[in-house]
Amino acid sequence: MTEQKNTQAVGMAFMGMIFFLFGFVTTFNITLADKFKAVFDLSNFAAQLVNGAFFFTYFVLSFAAGSIIKKIGYKSGVILGLLLVALGSFLFYPAAKALSFPFFLFAIFVMAGGVVFLQVAANPYVTALGPSETASGRLNLTQALNSIATYIAPIIASVFVFKAASNALSAADAAKSVPTPFLIIGVVVIIIAIAVYLLKLPVIPTQGEEKKSIWKYPHVILGALGIFFYVGAEVGSAAMLQRYFQEALGMVQSKAAMMIALYWGGAMVGRFYGSFMLSNTTRSKKYLYTGLVLLLALFVGWFVRREITDGLIFAGIALVNYLAMQLGKGKANRSLAVFGMIAALLLVVVIIANGPIILWLGLSIGFFNSIMFPNIFALGVDGLDKGELSMASGIINTLIVGGAIIPVLMGVMADGLGVRFAFILPIICYLYIVFYALVGSKHK
Repeated sequence: MTEQKNTQAVGMAFMGMIFFLFGFVTTFNITLADKFKAVFDLSNFAAQLVNGAFFFTYFVLSFAAGSIIKKIGYKSGVILGLLLVALGSFLFYPAAKALSFPFFLFAIFVMAGGVVFLQVAANPYVTALGPSETASGRLNLTQALNSIATYIAPIIASVFVFKAASNALSAADAAKSVPTPFLIIGVVVIIIAIAVYLLKLPVIPTQGEEKKSIWKYPHVILGALGIFFYVGAEVGSAAMLQRYFQEALGMVQSKAAMMIALYWGGAMVGRFYGSFMLSNTTRSKKYLYTGLVLLLALFVGWFVRREITDGLIFAGIALVNYLAMQLGKGKANRSLAVFGMIAALLLVVVIIANGPIILWLGLSIGFFNSIMFPNIFALGVDGLDKGELSMASGIINTLIVGGAIIPVLMGVMADGLGVRFAFILPIICYLYIVFYALVGSKHK
């Protein structure tokens, strides 16, 4: 039993590292949409093609990745994903030399291909590393580590890309600020791939008796649609809020990018809550962990602008997030419904409100995005045989393409109606998530 727990601990530590990596890569790319808009003088629609190129890869490769991983295993699938991330990272250098937006999109597509393999391998691996009833808690923990990276990425982009670009004399000089972080990412990822190859990891079977076709499980297919709407709403809201803060509040580009770090920081805090609130952790430990997470929220809120007021506001939102999670009573579907409804209501207020309150209402949506991906995924694969997990993960991850489609549609709405009204689309997305939580996730 002790050996089994140690093996699971090694597996979870490994997964935490992988989740951190693809979280950083994903959010760093999302943040660059506004950068490319300025460098290449793009419309809102064209700028959102940065997100489109990244998330369209899920539609193209996820199902194939699930089939490949079923044959070669999770470890080999992760190594393949890491090598593709490294290749895509290195392609940013010639793209900057050529000053070509399509070349940048191709580099993003290749890098995203690697992230697809990491996603398709990592999520079912985590669910299989323990009992199904606590799978949501384990996924929230690894997603929390993912969110640490998504919190850091906009800060790094703001410092090393946006500020450097603001001092550039031409578009060519501005584009030259983009590749350096990606070259560093490429080198780091290759080192990680070598370490993974040499590391002995717990083996999770990818072969097993398939009770029936994955397509005949309604909760899997509806869960995949839930991922489509969730990722679209999360990515689209982040990208458009960054633009909205500049337009409605007069923020400079680098400051708006920096503040979006708190949007992702809220997701990190909420996922840490979910990691123990949706697990079998004892009540006394839950209280201890809650206090520690509130301290983390205070630090995260303070760190971006080094203002204690920001820290206190952010910690206050974290407390509201914790209280809202109590309404879920430890159940994945009920918690998901509560958070989906709150996220939708927050966006309604963002649309109709004016003034500085927009900033904190918009950023607080990140808190309520927090448990959505792990809970939707856990509900979507609930009750499946381990041999069915990789294929189900491929189907579900294919619909991450929502991160390509929804933000682009929001860009079209922003160009035609104004940035404020583009938020109508993610409101609809969150309402579908509420439906899935209460109705669609039930086994039929």
